[in-house]
Amino acid sequence: MKFPTPVTLQWMANLVEAEIVGDISITPTGINEIHKVEAGDIVFVDHPKYYNTCLQSAANVIIINSKDVTIPEGKALLYTEQPFEAYLKIVDYFKPFTPSAKPISDSAKIGEGSVVMPNCYIGNNVVIGNNTIIHPNVTIGDDCIIGNNVVIQAGTVIGSDAFYYNTKKNRPAWFKRMKSCGHVVIEDNVEIGAGCTIDRGVTGETRIGMGTIIDNQVHIGHDTTVGKNCLFAAQVGIAGAVVIEDGVTLWGQVGVSKTLTIGQNAVVLAQGGVPGDLEGNKVYWGTPTQEASVKRRELVWIKRIPELWKKVMES
Repeated sequence: MKFPTPVTLQWMANLVEAEIVGDISITPTGINEIHKVEAGDIVFVDHPKYYNTCLQSAANVIIINSKDVTIPEGKALLYTEQPFEAYLKIVDYFKPFTPSAKPISDSAKIGEGSVVMPNCYIGNNVVIGNNTIIHPNVTIGDDCIIGNNVVIQAGTVIGSDAFYYNTKKNRPAWFKRMKSCGHVVIEDNVEIGAGCTIDRGVTGETRIGMGTIIDNQVHIGHDTTVGKNCLFAAQVGIAGAVVIEDGVTLWGQVGVSKTLTIGQNAVVLAQGGVPGDLEGNKVYWGTPTQEASVKRRELVWIKRIPELWKKVMES
């Protein structure tokens, strides 16, 4: 999330009640979570395991609960005992929750030739392009952008909050939601089936590329980027901060873990489980996924185990 204008580090320190350590001249321009951080951003960290990752990231300001770290040149710390609470204060200030009293917000913009059917909710500052069809009972959350010639089938939710929680087992409720201030971008000529959910970015964007086709009951997690002309069959589940390149096909019930990349024109066959990066231009199968030709050969040999065992015992 970019701020409307850069702010001074002292102003930010006052907002979150933190102590400045390091270069006080830095002027933050936004806030991001670690997977999307850019130069000028603020990022928070509250566990020693991730201190170095944040300190060595592109962020210029790190909200942190320790001074016992080496500060890289050109960076500053905002020291506080509760970095996560500081993050929430920043989000609440720059992107406060704004309830809507109308099914279609007065601030929404809907292009020429587009149709919004009954019982839809269109949130604040939503932009919908031309000749797009929004079927009944669709929800489009605040700040989302929908392109031209898009079809969204009944019951789909665009821009739900990220499944992203801060976990602390020393408090009565272990999980505390990391408030989402990002959005979703649906490019031109995308078709989305019924009952799908596409989460907004935590601090950035979730993007669905031009010409991508999504079947019913598909879930796409926060900050995921889907390329052009992809095809996802029913019940595909994609976790957060995934990069899916152009032309990828995921058949029914494929599950994709977080923060990985699936290369261009890859195909994952039904019920495949993707735990790590996949090269493009190959066909994959199984859990964990392997190249389909390798997996098929393995199954042939597995079927021969009783026969081979019998030969060993008789020899």
